[in-house]
Amino acid sequence: MPTNSQPDSRALKGVLFALATSIVGSTAGAAGKLITNQVNIYSIVMIQFAICMLVILPVLKRQGGVSLKSPKWKLHLVRSLAGWLGFITFYAALNSVSLVEVNLLRNTAPLFVPIVVWLWLSIIVPRNRWIPLVIGFIGVCLILKPKPGEGGLDIGYLLGLCSGIGLAISMVGTRLLSGTESSSQIMFYYFFTSLVCSTPLGLYHWQTVPLGAWPYLLYIGISIYLALWLYTLAYSYAKPSLVSPISYFSVVFSGMLGWIIWGFIPDFLSIIGIGFVIVAGIVTVYLSSQDTQ
Repeated sequence: MPTNSQPDSRALKGVLFALATSIVGSTAGAAGKLITNQVNIYSIVMIQFAICMLVILPVLKRQGGVSLKSPKWKLHLVRSLAGWLGFITFYAALNSVSLVEVNLLRNTAPLFVPIVVWLWLSIIVPRNRWIPLVIGFIGVCLILKPKPGEGGLDIGYLLGLCSGIGLAISMVGTRLLSGTESSSQIMFYYFFTSLVCSTPLGLYHWQTVPLGAWPYLLYIGISIYLALWLYTLAYSYAKPSLVSPISYFSVVFSGMLGWIIWGFIPDFLSIIGIGFVIVAGIVTVYLSSQDTQ
């Protein structure tokens, strides 16, 4: 009996850490949306990663430091740039699109992972993967539909989708790095590269940040670091097939925040599209876990 309860306990911890990741990430997105009309996205991203660096440096010092030399520096660069661009497009989308829709489009990442693996590593996508991919992209089309009377597709939706693509590339890069690199080293390279890329843009577009926006910026920076830490813990306690689908709860949390703060309720077709994407993402993760067993 004890031997059976221990795996169950670890799985429960993994699920709880994954839920915590979704909650923290959703609130960070809400904080970002609240200040995108006061602070430009380049400044938000620069400050976000500056805070992340300030948080991780003492952690690394306690762990004995991190090696700046890595034979996989090119892979670190690709993974970091993809993650950085994912955040740029995420905040840009929040300017014109609801929090729940942007979060959902960012969570299309599992759908893009098989395509990224195919293009990047020349690994053929199994036939059974195409069914959830098609279902997922039908859902995306329902969400991206042109709004009546607006004359076309809101660029914010495309930016949200680009955020999902960037996240998918960074997920594949992280998976390739995790075999030889520590999570601390991966996070350090990610934060450092993102800060280096953000600083010129942030300084060029710099405007005086309103005093009232600083608590939100501080929360965003700390919560991004915290979300990555919780995400890592979740995967250390439970297998990906159990943890990954939990990320879609961020869509639920974002929907609740969007309703409470902005009074936003998705229309019928968007709700159907959200359901399609969530189901397709869960099936994609499940099929991936079956391939690795």
